[in-house]
Amino acid sequence: MIFLRPKAIDVKPIEDYVLEITFNNGERKKFDVKPYLKFKPFSELEDVKKFKKVKIAGLSIEWENGADICPDELYNNSK
Repeated sequence: MIFLRPKAIDVKPIEDYVLEITFNNGERKKFDVKPYLKFKPFSELEDVKKFKKVKIAGLSIEWENGADICPDELYNNSK
């Protein structure tokens, strides 16, 4: 059996460093980025303007500075 992880197909920044992510399996989940802000290069994202520039990249998401979240982590740690 082959397991294909859901792919992020839409991402919207919402309040308090949380992202609303839509996956290709129809699920819409929220991912809290706050715990990552203490690590480089995520610390740059404390600037809300930079945080809001998140986009879809491959199976996951990415910011202009190259910060990204592992697709498994993004899906499994979203609520």
